[in-house]
Amino acid sequence: MKLLATGLLVVLALVFMVSFALQESYPWLGYVRAAAEGGMVGALADWFAVTALFKHPMGLKIPHTAIIPRRKDQIGASLGQFVEENFLAEDVVKAKIGSLGITAKAGLWLERPENTERVAREGATAIRGALQVLNDEDVQELIESLARRHLLDPPWGPPLGRLAEHVLRDGHHLKLVDLLLDRAADWVLDNQETVARLVSDRSPTWVPQFVDSLVGDKVHLELYKFILAVQADPEHPMRRQLDTYLNSLAQDLQHDPEMMARVEAIKHNALGDPELRALATRTWETLKTSLLEAVDDPQSELSLAFKRAVADFGHRLATDAELAAKIDGWIEEAAGYLVRTYRSQIASVITETVERWDAQETSRKIELQVGRDLQFIRINGTVVGSLAGLTIFSVATAVFG
Repeated sequence: MKLLATGLLVVLALVFMVSFALQESYPWLGYVRAAAEGGMVGALADWFAVTALFKHPMGLKIPHTAIIPRRKDQIGASLGQFVEENFLAEDVVKAKIGSLGITAKAGLWLERPENTERVAREGATAIRGALQVLNDEDVQELIESLARRHLLDPPWGPPLGRLAEHVLRDGHHLKLVDLLLDRAADWVLDNQETVARLVSDRSPTWVPQFVDSLVGDKVHLELYKFILAVQADPEHPMRRQLDTYLNSLAQDLQHDPEMMARVEAIKHNALGDPELRALATRTWETLKTSLLEAVDDPQSELSLAFKRAVADFGHRLATDAELAAKIDGWIEEAAGYLVRTYRSQIASVITETVERWDAQETSRKIELQVGRDLQFIRINGTVVGSLAGLTIFSVATAVFG
C-alpha cells in the first residue's frame, strides 16, 4: 500500500513535469498540470500527516511529529482510563451479565451427558491432585487437633447427662428396655443348665446334689417368670426402679463432680494420646484410600452419585426460573462488586502493558495493524488534491481567462 500511494505521487510528478513543459504548445495541458499539481500537494500533505503519527518525517524532528512513540505511555493511560470509564462501569457490566442468562445456559450445559461426564472427570482430577499435594502428616495432625478440641477437651458428663435426660423424658429408652428383656428371656429359657450349674457352684458342699438340682430348676423357673412379668407389665416395679436409676444417673452426669470425674477418666483411658493419634491416622488413611478408589472408578457409587447430582443441579438451573433469577442476581452483584472495587487495577493492566512496550516497536505494530487504511488516506488525498487543483484552475480560468 505504501508503494501504491508513493507510486501515484511519482506518476503525478511525471505528469506535472510533462504538462508544465508542453502547456505553452498545448494549452489544454494547463488543466492537466493543475490537476497533477493539486494531487502532488494533497499526496505530500497526507504523507506528512500519516508519517508524523509514527516517526519524524525524513528524520527531521519537527514539532508534533512521531506522536505515537513520543506519547506511548500517555496513550496507554488514556486507553486504560477509557476502558475503565466506559467498559468497566458497574451498570454496564451488570446489565450485560443480566442479559446473558448465565444460570439457565449453564444448567442446559450441565444437563448434557457428555458435559456431566466432563465435570465428573475434572472433579476427579481435582480431588486426586489435592490428595497428592496434601501432606499426610499435616492432615493427620489437623484431624487429631480437631478431635482433641471437639472430642476430648470438652467434658463428656454434662452432654451425656442432658442427652440421657432427654431420652428418658420422651420415653425413647423403653424400646431398648423391651429389647433387653426379650433377649434376657430368650437367654434364660435356652440356658437352664447354666443357671442350675451357677446355683450348684455356689451352694455348700454338704448339700446333696439332687437338692442343688431342684433348687437350680426352681431358680431358673422363678427367674424366667420374673422376666416375663416385667415384660408384660409396663408399670412393673422393676421398670420403675430402672427409670429411677437412669434418671438419677442422668442428673449425676450433669451435676455430680465425682461422676463427671469418673466419666473423664474413662474418656482419657479410652482415648489417650496414642489412641487418638492412631485414630486420626486410620481415619485419614481410610478416607484417602476410599476417595482415590472412588475417583479412579467411573462406575463407583461416589462417581455415579456425583454425576447424578451434577445432572440434577443442571436440570434445576434450567427449569427453575426463580432459582435461576436468584443465582443470576448473585452473579450480577459479584461482578458489580469486582468492577466497583478492582476496575482501576483491571484497567491498569492496559496502561502497564503499554508502558513496557518499546516505543519504536509499538509504533511499528500499530502501523502494521492500521497501515492499509492509513495509505488509503494518502491515496484519497492524492485524488482529492487532483480534483481540487483541477477545479480551482478551471474556475480561475473561467473567471479571469
